[in-house]
Amino acid sequence: MSFLITASLAKHHGAKILLRIDDIDKERVKKKYVEDIFKTLNFLGLPWDEGPRNYKEYKEKYSQVHRMAHYQKAMEQLKNSKKLFACDCSRRKISLNNPGGGYLGTCEKRKLSFEDKDANWRLLTSDKPIPLKDISRKDFALPIPPLLRDFVVRRKDGLPSYQLTSVVDDMLDKVDFIVRGKDLIGSSIAQIFLSQRLRENPLKNVSFFHHRLMPDAQNRKMSKSSGATSVQHLIKSGADKAQIYQMIGSFLNLEKPYSDFDEFSRAYVHHLLSKDTGELQ
Repeated sequence: MSFLITASLAKHHGAKILLRIDDIDKERVKKKYVEDIFKTLNFLGLPWDEGPRNYKEYKEKYSQVHRMAHYQKAMEQLKNSKKLFACDCSRRKISLNNPGGGYLGTCEKRKLSFEDKDANWRLLTSDKPIPLKDISRKDFALPIPPLLRDFVVRRKDGLPSYQLTSVVDDMLDKVDFIVRGKDLIGSSIAQIFLSQRLRENPLKNVSFFHHRLMPDAQNRKMSKSSGATSVQHLIKSGADKAQIYQMIGSFLNLEKPYSDFDEFSRAYVHHLLSKDTGELQ
């Protein structure tokens, strides 16, 4: 649903749409999931201007593996500017120290070596509110949430974290508008903080839109693993394009059913602009 909302807002603003697939964590990225992305977008008739058109293009040109040198440069820049510290805490140790799950800064003063094979590289954060420009509401400021305090930018295996790759990719792709679910507001705040610590500050002029999440039958956010309510499952069960658009439109409280992208995008933007929603300024 997030890509559908992104495409609708991009069409309204005359912006280009970028398809980007986060695949730095190879253990979690399965070929069938990536192929499902293309199948779903093509089935629903969703447009995009930049990015891969199929699995072959994604692997050969657009996989994040091709950007490792850029990620490494950003990590070294942060390390050399004294904004990082090494940490050898395991998830179990962090959980024992704080049952709430947030990291408590255990290793900040230990001065561990960045070359330690068991060390993550963490970005030293603060409790200061970070301004965020969100077109769905007046600009606001929030501190980095506890679960993202001193978040990891380089993992023990040497790979960059999602937060770092996301910021660097936004810089390389010259992104100026980011659409995400409301569950990722914390990540947006963390990434703005990280951006401010890079010389380029790539998110300085970026606007965001954080939309409501579409729940599955168990009232969890819908994803590729949502079982019987995932879009791919609905397609494989025989649902046609119009039925899927109607289901999404119903969740978003659109006035009547819409059966394709053009109809949906016009109705969705009109809904956001209407006086009684307050979702789009």
